[in-house]
Amino acid sequence: MISRRNIRVKVMQLLYMIEAADNTAAFARPVDTLQKQIDKSRELFVYLIYFLTEVARYAETSARKRASRNLPSAEDLNVNTKIAGNELLWQILESGSFQQSVEKDLPGKRIDRDLVKKLYEALTETDVYKEYISQQSRQKAKEKEIMRVIFQQLMLPDESFTSHIEEQFPNWDDDSEMMDQLVMNYLQKPVNITVQEIISAEKWLFARTLLTTAIEKKEYCAELIKPKLKNWDSERIAVLDMVLMRMGVCELLYFETIPTKVTINEYIDLAKEYSTPQSGQFVNGILDNIHKELLEAGKIQKINFKK
Repeated sequence: MISRRNIRVKVMQLLYMIEAADNTAAFARPVDTLQKQIDKSRELFVYLIYFLTEVARYAETSARKRASRNLPSAEDLNVNTKIAGNELLWQILESGSFQQSVEKDLPGKRIDRDLVKKLYEALTETDVYKEYISQQSRQKAKEKEIMRVIFQQLMLPDESFTSHIEEQFPNWDDDSEMMDQLVMNYLQKPVNITVQEIISAEKWLFARTLLTTAIEKKEYCAELIKPKLKNWDSERIAVLDMVLMRMGVCELLYFETIPTKVTINEYIDLAKEYSTPQSGQFVNGILDNIHKELLEAGKIQKINFKK
């Protein structure tokens, strides 16, 4: 499920941590550290899905509690529980992969039941929910839409929820963008995704190779980058920009299946998003110059799949 872009971000974050660390002894086994970070991302992903299902299922809990009041009103006795039978919800709940992840990670031990209740009650006040329960039929598009609304319009924007997630998962700040993407992809076709395998064997090979190459070839990459800095003081350039350029050079030189244009565009985008406002243009200029130089020297060898 994790994309190559997600992997580049993970490797970038780890390399930056190594560069910024006073004592690099904590990163003596960087591949193990990367694996732990990906494991934490998987746990976060499982929890988000679990929390989402709990909000949808709270309809039955709400109906049961309201019906058990001493003097229940007609409204209390007729709570609409349609969402608790949501087809997408039950595809998730009946997925063997999701069940195994719940057994392994025990997200129920982290759950804030009051927060689940709060978000469910907020859901029932929305127009999209009222329209959803007014229709007796179950349309696949509507079943997916209401689950998306819970996640993107209620869970993520809620400060109490994000505070809860930050408290439970220190990696939330680093992973929030990726989680939004992963959860939305999962809601499209949960039966086709193995939750435990948040990263495929092929993507994991790419991740650890990119990490180890960027570490092992640090000095060589610096020799290629520094002459291109011209009037720039390499000591004053943002550490993150240097990390991104090093990763980019490694991809240009050592990853024969990744087209050079893809590599350069990816690191321009990452620089724009994660570094300074000028970083995108700066990284673009440096990588483009290095690319031309390496190409002229015959040092870039790429597989042409069109042949």
